[in-house]
Amino acid sequence: MTIFETNMGNIHINVDTKNTPISTQNFINYVNNGFYDGTIFHRVIKNFMIQGGGFTKDMIQKTTKTNIKNEAKNSSKNNKYSLAMARTSTPHSANSQFFINTSKNSYLNFPGQDGWGYCVFGKVVKGFEVIDKINQVSTSNKSGHSDVPNDYVVVNKAYNA
Repeated sequence: MTIFETNMGNIHINVDTKNTPISTQNFINYVNNGFYDGTIFHRVIKNFMIQGGGFTKDMIQKTTKTNIKNEAKNSSKNNKYSLAMARTSTPHSANSQFFINTSKNSYLNFPGQDGWGYCVFGKVVKGFEVIDKINQVSTSNKSGHSDVPNDYVVVNKAYNA
């Protein structure tokens, strides 16, 4: 169980070590190294997803490790409250960033629109009200990024319990 203590409440996540071992271990390593502490949910698109795992309050992107293989073929579906690897248009470009689906996003499932989809490697098991609260925040453009919450949504601490 991974716990994200945020300024809006705690989020409890179970990861899928069986079907998505690369994505899961990558996430656990970032948690164990304290990487997510002090990061923000930097992108919120209402009724789609909330994204975090890479930016500080100053919208400075943190330095990450090597990109990982896309395991979407073996993963669960991009259903509401599932946790997926964020990536660019390049299928194997995921590293530290993740998103939590705030609705059912079937078109992100394998094979997706690009033959790969987005790998779901966990799910929220407690703190649904926190996700729903984050989903409702107002956003704007900041530092060249769109859909950035006007008020910071901060991960104060992330740890594996």
